[in-house]
Amino acid sequence: MKNELKKLVDRILPEILSELSPEQPIDPKKIDYDVDLPKVKGHGDLSINLGFQLSRMLKKAPFEIATHCLRIIEKKMKVDADWQKWVKSVTVAKPGFLNFKLVENSAAGFLIDMAKADAAYGKSEFGKGKRVLIEFVSANPTGPLTIAHGRQAALGDTLARILNAVGFKADKEFYLNDAGRQIRLLGESIWARFCELSGKPYAFPEEGYKGTYLIDIARELKEQFGESLLSKKSAEAIDTARQFGVTKILDSIKKDLADMRIVFDNYFSEKSLYERKVVEEVIERLRAKQLVFEAEGAVWFRSTDFGDDKDRVLRKSTGENTYLAPDIAYHSVKFGRGYERLVNLWGPDHHGYVPRLKAACQALGYSKDQIDVLIVQLTTLYRDGVPVRMSTRAGEFVTLRELMDEVGVDATRFFFLMRKVDSHLDFDLELAKKQSDENPVYYLQYAHARISSILAYANRPDEQVDDLMKADLSRIIEPEEINLIKKMSEFPEALVQAATNLEPYRIVDYLRELAASFHKFYALHRVVSDDPSLTQARLLLTHCVRLVLRNGLTVLGVSAPKKM
Repeated sequence: MKNELKKLVDRILPEILSELSPEQPIDPKKIDYDVDLPKVKGHGDLSINLGFQLSRMLKKAPFEIATHCLRIIEKKMKVDADWQKWVKSVTVAKPGFLNFKLVENSAAGFLIDMAKADAAYGKSEFGKGKRVLIEFVSANPTGPLTIAHGRQAALGDTLARILNAVGFKADKEFYLNDAGRQIRLLGESIWARFCELSGKPYAFPEEGYKGTYLIDIARELKEQFGESLLSKKSAEAIDTARQFGVTKILDSIKKDLADMRIVFDNYFSEKSLYERKVVEEVIERLRAKQLVFEAEGAVWFRSTDFGDDKDRVLRKSTGENTYLAPDIAYHSVKFGRGYERLVNLWGPDHHGYVPRLKAACQALGYSKDQIDVLIVQLTTLYRDGVPVRMSTRAGEFVTLRELMDEVGVDATRFFFLMRKVDSHLDFDLELAKKQSDENPVYYLQYAHARISSILAYANRPDEQVDDLMKADLSRIIEPEEINLIKKMSEFPEALVQAATNLEPYRIVDYLRELAASFHKFYALHRVVSDDPSLTQARLLLTHCVRLVLRNGLTVLGVSAPKKM
């Protein structure tokens, strides 16, 4: 219902602004006000702070502005059917709030619109088709995905779902680090394991990958190529091992992601930046702007011109590029593909890297406000209250696959989303497996399943919703029922806020509050009773709760079971 009131106020906002500021036009799109519950109980059903938002701009007191708004609203209420449908009365409360009392049963009438919208309920055109590219995970194809990658995966995929739900055109991209030193080390490490399996001495690279998973890859390499690789030159054999290893590991990564319900729109190869000479082209673009200089045999970028704390090396004196050079090239390609906003999800070790990347994008002519970098903090696994220790053996770590196998995909995704991106996450393995109200994902899924059971008991399957929409909604009068409807009406705005702030946890919190409101209602009131009229009205109410839970869980990438 907040959305409905906001739509009504937005329609008259141009008139309000033209009357309050006739000589200096104000763009209504730049006015951001809140619709919320009144601060004082008894002051109505909803309240807006428009007077405060306009006060500084108009240099007038909030109360004076709110009083002027009241006069315009009261005129509309006399002639406008939409205002008459929703709003019973409006008052001004000091120091400048506009408080609205809604028409009795307007809340209940909202159920019809919700039921008709069904799977589309909550969706909007807020993003106006703006193209957004979300880059996340982007793990080196040198080993299995870890739980750190898993949290980034859940967050990035859910952000894309949220943005698309509110009208953005968001794509998901995995930046494939398939060039450079780490990939060379992978090839050498696999080759060393291959030689070891073949009984041929070969020194293991000092900084090579020691994970036991490479022994399995080397064994598969041996099965495919046999001893013939041993007769090749070392460089050629290592390159074969590298290509074989990258393919195997990337296939494994894609399988883990698919099982986590994540499918990327594109995998972008770092190697392609060199093959297409994009890195060199970008450096020359910066050089043409006199933003590149040479010192100590290296090529430097004048990032201090754009707020960075020091200039940055693009190419070392050895001729090898730093990580920054291909990253600048990659982001130039992103913008070149028509994306208006870039969202990157990076690990905490990249925190200091953000200013230099934004500086480079500014240097290329883009706004730093077009790039959002979310630093995803680490996750600690707990079992029986004790942190799960990583093995001290080099190369051993807890993988995303192991976590999904233990607690399931739903719990994995949901728990990764429960905290702010920049907050450390404590992941309780035992809690994630509990089938009780203590487990937050079980709590939500159980609410959905319980409602499905109620509707099945009342012989109201999904296809008979039209019958429920004939209910006498004047029977919806209990405070718990009205509060439940108000909570459901907040779902579209919850999605918009989650998209605006790039915070998926807001949807988690919203759904938990909705489930709590439902359980409170269900504990006090029978849905199916010997009163047919009341039963039908409450069945519609519970059906709507179920569809909001389902739509919310779908946005989170979590299943909504009908039976548990």
